[in-house]
Amino acid sequence: MVTANRVYVIQVAMDEEAQPFLEAAGEVSEPVRIGGAVHRGLDLGGRTVVLVTSGIGMINAAGATAGAIHRYGDDVAIIVAGSCGGLAAGVSVGDVVVGTDTINVEADATAFGYVPGQTPGMPASYSADAEIRAALAATALDGAVVREGVMGAGDKFATVDIAHELRESFPGLLTIDMETVAVAQTAHSHGAAFAVARAVSDLCAPDGTEFETHIDDAAERSARVVIAALGAL
Repeated sequence: MVTANRVYVIQVAMDEEAQPFLEAAGEVSEPVRIGGAVHRGLDLGGRTVVLVTSGIGMINAAGATAGAIHRYGDDVAIIVAGSCGGLAAGVSVGDVVVGTDTINVEADATAFGYVPGQTPGMPASYSADAEIRAALAATALDGAVVREGVMGAGDKFATVDIAHELRESFPGLLTIDMETVAVAQTAHSHGAAFAVARAVSDLCAPDGTEFETHIDDAAERSARVVIAALGAL
């Protein structure tokens, strides 16, 4: 449930993903480094939020989320923003994907009866907060499709061969990135709300050139959806 005291934390991995939020903010506080993450307070349309730039990868993401939860209190909501790779048929560069659930594509304890993607003792997937997810999904974005679905994450940048394996092992995944599930699991462990809206920057091409071409546009589209949703919460 959304409360009046809730602190919204927008978490991104890269400076490129942080930039659209900084440009949209009326005021930006001085950056504070907590562990490896950089925290900034932003005024977005009269609402004060925290922007956390974690660094790339699962461990950086988990550490940044834990630091934010401990710094800002129990009633914190983490919204993951930025870019992702498209996996599913029909997903296009520029689409914004709002996660219903997220899965750790590198977890494999199937030898002990767990499903692919499930870490022993943890859920098979992590569901987004229903109210925040609904606000994200309801955002109308000129020039882009906003989709809902399951998102995967792991510590590998997904190129063609990796994407092929992921489609076989996790046929329901719309996208893949390198942070979201780490944020979700950390939030789950602390009882914090979690949601995600990332834009597709690439379709898991043989190299990183497609990602580099579209990262700025993907970051901007993701930010527009998140900022609009915050205005509705």
